Amino acid sequence: MTQYLLLFYQDEQQAGEPPAAEVSRAHRAFIAANGSALQGGNALEPTTTATSVRPDGAGGFMVTDGPFAETKEQLGGYYLIEAADLDAALALAKQVPMAAGGVEVRPIRAVSGAVG
Repeated sequence: MTQYLLLFYQDEQQAGEPPAAEVSRAHRAFIAANGSALQGGNALEPTTTATSVRPDGAGGFMVTDGPFAETKEQLGGYYLIEAADLDAALALAKQVPMAAGGVEVRPIRAVSGAVG
């Protein structure tokens, strides 16, 4: 089995449609139906709460408010899943409750000595 990250992107301006309670119910149903494949996941706070850290090129760091890039769609959450192959991961991604935006599927690369 391979681990994949399902990354949810959508326009934060549309995040309130449908209502949060409806979205929460849909995600609980997704989790109940696919719990054996799910290894973790969560929603992210809006990009207004983000802080970015970048090397400044002189051995220090620049810390700025906001995300790294200005984009139309923002990363809003993720699920960490385990699937037999990419096709199985894509089948799960197609079930993720999304009113708008989309789901990016990325395989996890095992790194020697990594945490977890």
